[in-house]
Amino acid sequence: MVMQFLKKAGLGVLLAMLSMAAHAEFTWNFPTPATPMAMDTLHVHNKFMVIVMIIFLVVLGIMIYSIVNHRKSKGYKPATFTGPSTRSQVIWTLVPFAILLYIDFILMGIPAYHSVVMMEDTKTNADMVVKVTGSQWRWQYEYMSGDAQGIKFVSNLSTPQDQIDNKEPKGEHYLLEVDNHLVLPVGKKVRILLTSTDVIHNWWVPAFGSARDAIPGFLRETWVRVDVPGTYRGQCKELCGKGHGFMPVVVDAVPEDQYKVWVADQKVKLAAASAGADKVWTKEDLIANGKNVYEKNCAVCHQITGTGLPPAFPSLAGSKVINGPIFDANGKVLKDSHLDRVFNGKNVMPAWKNTLNDTEIASVITYERNSFGNKMGDMVQPSQVKALR
Repeated sequence: MVMQFLKKAGLGVLLAMLSMAAHAEFTWNFPTPATPMAMDTLHVHNKFMVIVMIIFLVVLGIMIYSIVNHRKSKGYKPATFTGPSTRSQVIWTLVPFAILLYIDFILMGIPAYHSVVMMEDTKTNADMVVKVTGSQWRWQYEYMSGDAQGIKFVSNLSTPQDQIDNKEPKGEHYLLEVDNHLVLPVGKKVRILLTSTDVIHNWWVPAFGSARDAIPGFLRETWVRVDVPGTYRGQCKELCGKGHGFMPVVVDAVPEDQYKVWVADQKVKLAAASAGADKVWTKEDLIANGKNVYEKNCAVCHQITGTGLPPAFPSLAGSKVINGPIFDANGKVLKDSHLDRVFNGKNVMPAWKNTLNDTEIASVITYERNSFGNKMGDMVQPSQVKALR
């Protein structure tokens, strides 16, 4: 029996060692903390692990001692009493209870309480506010205060489709790279407001030490203060549908002077996008720009080919909505027309008016009406979308 046990145990250890080779990365601890919250969480975790390990070793030691020294082969004679006295029962119940009570409430409870209070203190000395909105399957960031107030953009996965389809080697940051990074100044406390447009998401960066669900219809809060410059990567941590694995978070923590340069650059881009809504575009330019908008924002549901994933995500090829009229005889936008559907959304389709600017909406509508076999031949100008607002 003993030899059989040892053989099985040895085989199990061997298989476990071989399986480690399959891990792309194998670490014993948390990522290097980049925020005070992450550092505090790491300290609490390490303290708890030491306490739990001591309890484990003490209990295991008592068990091994009892098994070895009280076995029948050593001639140990079992006791003949049917039960200990009431006094002994009370003592051997209360002593372990008191020890565990001290460990739980003093050694573990106080540090845990301190960590929870720190996590929930989102408003004290906050330097700026950023609103994070989760959607299937992207993040939208909006700076609500400070020098960057008014800056808003969408962050989409930028891993090439050929890597996902195993047609080319995986990149260094496979499924963890986006087109637009969230940029934060080092050393500033940032209050994060979280919400969602569809299902529950979770904005999670391991090095920041916190994760908070983004729930439709609610504003939830967390905060970060990144003390170490660098690029930090995370993911949505809540199962949110078929594109759950394609919803990364990338944050650039930069020094104050670099942050101010980034803010100025973003405001120039916003001004250019606003000016673009007032000019007259050619159909060719709208289609070219709309192709980029579609591939970044729409292809994840409707596919690059426009065939969709029915019934949840209908095909755009031959769609009655896309191949139908947009304006009535008075020039007003028809209800449930192509423009109205993209602008206001319907059912699982989000309202893109809160995410895309006028030029992007006009471009993607023009692209869809003249692609995937659709040959409407018309176009929508950004000024028409602007008027709809």
